[in-house]
Amino acid sequence: MPELPEVETTLRGISPHISGKTIADTAIRQPKLRWPVPPTLAAALQGQTVLECSRRAKYLLIRFNTGLLLIHLGMSGSLRIFTAGDERIALPGKHDHIDIAFTDGTLLRYHDPRRFGAVLWFAGAAEHHPLLAALGPEPLSAAFNAAYLYEKLHKQKRAVKPALMDNAVVVGVGNIYANESLFAAGISPKRAANQVTRKECARLVETIQAVLQRAIATGGSTLRDFVNSDGQSGYFQQEYNVYGRHNQPCPQCGQLIHKETIGQRGTFYCRHCQK
Repeated sequence: MPELPEVETTLRGISPHISGKTIADTAIRQPKLRWPVPPTLAAALQGQTVLECSRRAKYLLIRFNTGLLLIHLGMSGSLRIFTAGDERIALPGKHDHIDIAFTDGTLLRYHDPRRFGAVLWFAGAAEHHPLLAALGPEPLSAAFNAAYLYEKLHKQKRAVKPALMDNAVVVGVGNIYANESLFAAGISPKRAANQVTRKECARLVETIQAVLQRAIATGGSTLRDFVNSDGQSGYFQQEYNVYGRHNQPCPQCGQLIHKETIGQRGTFYCRHCQK
């Protein structure tokens, strides 16, 4: 599933191509996604100019004068940009479900083999949308700091890893990046959240931010068929320290990486380096 770095990579890929441009037409070939594509979407977008492209958690937000387009990539979704004259514009594939065409010939195409993503219209401010209203802070924002994280964790008895993956605590720290961040911080994913000290919270905030920033810089991870807006894969998976490395040597101590299920998710960690 595309996580925060993959979504941020997509945002940075599409924004320069569509910001300030006006929509000429919208083609919806398959409306049956995770939630049905609104039947009025094409009419709502007709003639609208893109004011801003942004991201909230794993949602891409495209803002217009009269509302907001929310896009979630689901399990296998991606957005592709095609410029005027590209012959692929006239040759959509089986899983190319939505095309948004701009007056200068640019095309934004939503591709989703599993159809578990979403393309929704909301005539209001982003913070009022039901999918966004209860979200925690962005992990790369000033609001996500040691004091905040300690306050959120010290009352929770559950393991720290699922606590970090809770969008009400902090958004966008998915399974891959929770594994990698806890390893970098030297904290066992099995440790009770309320046993993480203030000092460890400070270190954990630093490692989460560093891991996510590095993942964004390398274009995210390649899982299943994720690609960015140019159709290219991410490369952060080449730098994993623990994720997906069950029974391989720990890069710090050489002991074998252990895997078990915590909070219903595959969890990878070093039992020697993480306490």
